[in-house]
Amino acid sequence: MTTPLLANTLIPEWEEQSAVLLAWPCPGGDFNPWLTSVEDTYERITLAISTHQAVIVLCSDLDHAARLKQRLMTASAHIARIHFIPLAYDDVWVRDTAPLSVRSYKGIVHLDFRFNGWGEKYPHAQDAALAKNLHASGILGNTPLKSVDFVLEGGSVESDGNGTLMTTRRCLLNPNRNPTCHLADIEKRLREELGALRILWLSHGHAEGDDTDAHVDTLARFCSIDTIAYTACDDREDALYAGFLAMEEELKSFTQVNGQPYRLMPLPIPRPLYSESGERLPATYANFLVINGAVLVPVYDDPADQTALARIQSCFTDREIIPVPAIPLIRQYGSIHCMTMQFPVR
Repeated sequence: MTTPLLANTLIPEWEEQSAVLLAWPCPGGDFNPWLTSVEDTYERITLAISTHQAVIVLCSDLDHAARLKQRLMTASAHIARIHFIPLAYDDVWVRDTAPLSVRSYKGIVHLDFRFNGWGEKYPHAQDAALAKNLHASGILGNTPLKSVDFVLEGGSVESDGNGTLMTTRRCLLNPNRNPTCHLADIEKRLREELGALRILWLSHGHAEGDDTDAHVDTLARFCSIDTIAYTACDDREDALYAGFLAMEEELKSFTQVNGQPYRLMPLPIPRPLYSESGERLPATYANFLVINGAVLVPVYDDPADQTALARIQSCFTDREIIPVPAIPLIRQYGSIHCMTMQFPVR
């Protein structure tokens, strides 16, 4: 099938990448109670990515950058592929604060959507400026940056690179994002900025404890233009069972551009994980990251880990599947995809 000519196309994750961005947790930040374990996780992820491609590591200041460089050198990282950029940030979830990459007639453009702290839930002044500051650093080269006066987070949309976007009503239609916009207004913006010829809206399913209002990257992911991996729940006693079952039925009703049903790959949900205060944490396997030649998959020391890894491998047969222990990350309600943002080859 020939890809249609679009003014803009949100580049799918499986296309060749130049680098992956992450923001390292700082002492005194939200991860402070678990800083040792979460830094170990960040080190593991940075080492895995740098084996395949460049990594851009945001640091709080020059001293922080020097400490991280020494740590990663000691860990035998591919240090020449790791770029340390001192830059201010409120939170580490760069999936939602970094620019999105689209391909236009004129080449690649980075889009800087407005960020409002996931619906004004958290302080976000520095995160709202992150895309502009990252662009100003020069690390992204001469790729132009376009500001878009519309609230949108990267984790809230999935692209097949062929004109189809997938997202959730619970997030994009939430009045805490763009309160004056109705469905038609939002679809118009997605067409204009991200090249959406059609939008697959999910009305059901959420990961309990998710403070993003049901980002699609915790629920359902394009693995190719014809395959969707999605979070599923087989335990009828689980409070999430009904919602995920309804989401599965929605996914079964979706069709590709050619009218054929999608190949659907269910990913089991791990046993419930809880915070110290007894709140369920939003652990899913759908929050994986695709990089050049590999897929980094969150695992949770759970019997379902191996099933999830095998099923994701069946979706990415030409890539290495790398399990990453993600319990430290999920303590702040995110996982591998949430903490990273990929950039395409220019």
